[in-house]
Amino acid sequence: MAAGRGLYTLEISKRPPRTWAQILNAFAFSAVFNFGCLMINGLQFTLLLPLRVLPFEWAKQWYENGIRYSKGAFATLLVLMCQWLAPTRLLITFETNGPGAFKEEEIADIAVRNKDGRVVELKLPQKSVLIANHQVYSDWWYAWCLMYFTGTHRDVYIVLKKSLKWVPILGWGMQFFNFIFLARSWAADRIYLAKKLAALGHHAEELDQPLTFILYPEGTLVSKDTRPISQKYAEKLGIPDMEHTLLPRSTGLHYSLRALAPRIHNLQLIDITVAYPGIPPHGFGQSWYTLRSIFLDRVPPPAVHMHIRRFDVAHDVPIGDISRSGSDVIPNGSANSPPLQEVEIPEKEREEFDLWVRQLWREKDSFMARFHATGTLASASDSSRTIVIPLQVRSQAEILNAYCFFIPAFVGYVYAKLRGVMPG
Repeated sequence: MAAGRGLYTLEISKRPPRTWAQILNAFAFSAVFNFGCLMINGLQFTLLLPLRVLPFEWAKQWYENGIRYSKGAFATLLVLMCQWLAPTRLLITFETNGPGAFKEEEIADIAVRNKDGRVVELKLPQKSVLIANHQVYSDWWYAWCLMYFTGTHRDVYIVLKKSLKWVPILGWGMQFFNFIFLARSWAADRIYLAKKLAALGHHAEELDQPLTFILYPEGTLVSKDTRPISQKYAEKLGIPDMEHTLLPRSTGLHYSLRALAPRIHNLQLIDITVAYPGIPPHGFGQSWYTLRSIFLDRVPPPAVHMHIRRFDVAHDVPIGDISRSGSDVIPNGSANSPPLQEVEIPEKEREEFDLWVRQLWREKDSFMARFHATGTLASASDSSRTIVIPLQVRSQAEILNAYCFFIPAFVGYVYAKLRGVMPG
């Protein structure tokens, strides 16, 4: 089924008709992926949801652990779909000069390899906000695959449109994952977002669990429809527009960092620039890569390039004065928790943060220009430090994890044991 070889350089509309191999791949993906989603969703409804309504502390802990397990299963399923039906690899580079730089000795120790030399783990911050440019709808898929290798894939949180909340199976699963659904009205969303993140941050710090909150400050994809909007916004601000990205909107990111930073010690901001081969300098990513073309037509990118920078939020990011951000909020809306007091961000602090994010995107735009010119996001001096990660599960046993096999198997084992000891 090597139908995608070389086709990624052509716009989807200019590719030859689908072959039988591609049609078979589409059937295989639909069957295998949907079966995995049904298994995960079935676990959530049949075994975990009943625990949620029980008024016992042990039930609450089992429920939360089960949800983390199911979220990890979904992340493993994403990696497995790449391995089986849309093979690709991540090419990871790191900034070593300027803002967000890694030290040389850090880069040398970041990748953990198995006995065959394959990368199976990346030592990146366990509590972070991850931001990236947004080109195609598969961006979130590959970002979550990256988190699989950092070990935070069970603790990923994503902001989604409220309309996706009730999509059968996937939408239900995302609700169990405690994802954040916004109405795209900032007046209605900002208090809800701050409360959700405050609770998540408090919970992660209290239990010393990882947390990765994924956010795309551009808000949407670069496309023929959104490029004029970015240009108009640039004209309004009296600044040049970006060449390869959209001007970022900093408000949601600012509120998110201010909600999390008081509750998570040593919170990190991970900035990733993502680039896909085959897209020309001013082309729009969705014309080359869609979820359908990647996974159904089996035309994945031969590699997903990711250039990573890291910032310590408390010291490197100008989020302003957070001393009055309600750091005593108790998670899960406890009756004893004080209300989250909204603190209006002073105009000077908003402007400073907005300028900082815009400069970050200018640098990101230059990384993209370098990629189009050289084929790599790294500078010439850093290109030799590229870490190559084939998107494959770490072991064959994790294939069962992707389908939540172990929890139902354990329940079946306990049930069989109980039947064996109970009188007939």
